[in-house]
Amino acid sequence: MARLLLVEDDLTIRTPLVRALRERGHAVAAASTAMEGLRHTLDERPDLVVLDLGLPDLDGGELLRMLRAVSAVPVIVATARDDEREIVRLLDAGADDYVVKPFTAAQLDARVRAVLRRGGPDRPDDDPVLVVGGLRIDPRARQVALDDVPVELTPREFDLLHHLATRPGAVVTKRELLTEVWRIPYGGADKTVDVHLSWLRRKLGESAQQPRYLHTVRGVGVRLAPPGGDHPGPGDDPGDD
Repeated sequence: MARLLLVEDDLTIRTPLVRALRERGHAVAAASTAMEGLRHTLDERPDLVVLDLGLPDLDGGELLRMLRAVSAVPVIVATARDDEREIVRLLDAGADDYVVKPFTAAQLDARVRAVLRRGGPDRPDDDPVLVVGGLRIDPRARQVALDDVPVELTPREFDLLHHLATRPGAVVTKRELLTEVWRIPYGGADKTVDVHLSWLRRKLGESAQQPRYLHTVRGVGVRLAPPGGDHPGPGDDPGDD
């Protein structure tokens, strides 16, 4: 049974949706404002948040940004807004999925189960601290330190680094990164990965030409390895972001 938080101000939508999700075996709490949703997430640590955008106190996109600053809880945006640019912006901001109103409870339940499956059997906030060389990545606090010095990352940069750190020394393809980090199950957005890798390198004090932790494998993907612990192999191209 998953513990869900529904952040929705419209009572005519909130009440039947809560009832329907409970009938499908979930424990569901509800909030009608962004700040109420934020407080509940911090205090109760739900397994997943279903987030409407048109909230009375703050736009749901702003609440998403606030949630991503303090929690790795999965978020499904549920809204009437169907503009593709808006969908991409929210996915880049840290949403795990996006469903457009009107939708049925069965459709939302299927998306909830799919997102929770992607997260695996453990709750995101219970992930262990990862250490790769001088990098220390704390998923619960969503904090990164390099040689004991804090590194300020955006939510997407953190997710990218964390995903690579779960596979130290392994080459991770851009397609996998798009699927697992950006939740985009199709190609065509490799430049998005390249740009974020470039930003991440800059914050780690390295460059594509002089990599320390992030090594590009030309035509394949990228691997995270500690300095001196892994040397570039055939096909590695430090000049390709």
